[in-house]
Amino acid sequence: MASIYIHFPFCKSRCIYCDFFSTTFLGLRSRYVEALKKELEMQCGYLSSSQVKTLYFGGGTPSQMDIGMLSEVMDCVYSHFDVSPDAEITMECNPDDLSDEYLCALRTRLPVNRLSLGVQTFDDGRLSFLRRRHSASGAIEALRRCRAHGYDNLSIDLIYGFPGQSLDEWEADIDRAIDLGVEHLSAYSLMYEEGTALYDMLSSGAVEEVDEEVSVSMYELLLKKLTAAGYRHYEISNFCKPGFHSRHNSGYWDGSHYLGIGAGAHSYNGKSREWNECSIELYLAGILEGKNGYRGSEMLDDRTRFNEMLMISLRTSSGVNLTRLERQFGQEMKILLLSKAAPYIDRGQLEVDRYVPIDTVKPTADEALRLTRGAVFTSNGIISDLFL
Repeated sequence: MASIYIHFPFCKSRCIYCDFFSTTFLGLRSRYVEALKKELEMQCGYLSSSQVKTLYFGGGTPSQMDIGMLSEVMDCVYSHFDVSPDAEITMECNPDDLSDEYLCALRTRLPVNRLSLGVQTFDDGRLSFLRRRHSASGAIEALRRCRAHGYDNLSIDLIYGFPGQSLDEWEADIDRAIDLGVEHLSAYSLMYEEGTALYDMLSSGAVEEVDEEVSVSMYELLLKKLTAAGYRHYEISNFCKPGFHSRHNSGYWDGSHYLGIGAGAHSYNGKSREWNECSIELYLAGILEGKNGYRGSEMLDDRTRFNEMLMISLRTSSGVNLTRLERQFGQEMKILLLSKAAPYIDRGQLEVDRYVPIDTVKPTADEALRLTRGAVFTSNGIISDLFL
């Protein structure tokens, strides 16, 4: 499987927790679209002859782009790549951008079949704290509009672990998401990343992080509520109704090749990684004017590829496909991994069982190493101990 990710860094305003590459200067959008189209043409051979199975418009806020701009980029993708007729095509959106007019144009002019909405919470006070532009009722109305315009594959993001947040308040957010019937949900603990306004608030004592025990309880509540409601927990932060996993993100986790287009985007072809620098100025100058300094690359040695496989695979319910690992890295590496994993297996934090791909519930003949449910919250330490 091959995928394309296209980054739209433009935001109307910046949230206090966001450390993704973005800008609020919307005046560069037209020039940026020209650069995206040129880069797509320049990189048309990167995925070789592989058919593109997923396309993802991420950001930033792609819904801050005019429909005509998005249509130009989409047409360019289809002109230079072999896109599967049943490709999953996702677009990230802010709820307050999704007017009836915008959704109608999106539905009729672009082949987008999956929308991912940055809801974050259904509590107006916490939305204000995050400096989100929408209200709780606005998010609910946006989801209703999406349904009315024929979208039947909707994903939302939720955040938990706000300063002072109680378990009951978090449960209300989960219940609301379940009641709305979204097909996919991603949930993340509030992070205090250096360089963000939220980090500065923490450093100055204006806010305090939620207690770790409370955060663990919130995660356990999330697992309990969503699995009871029929959602499959297929990756540490991701849940879906049967058949509605993110095919695009699953491609990252199973080692598929992908092409990243736009400032700050990354690409991977199995042997090397390439990336565009997180600077619109460098990106535009590099693509449109042929200047150097906007792009970097690295060749990946076996140790790096092995560690990356562990890191991404152990985050999923499928775990590490040991049969594939042995085929790719040799029997000695498999034996070494199982030796390092043995103490965690003895403690019930890791297990060896049949491999079950993310897109099915049927086990295969392959063996897999995966985290047990009780070890998911402490996964980072376990995974790092398994690295070469």
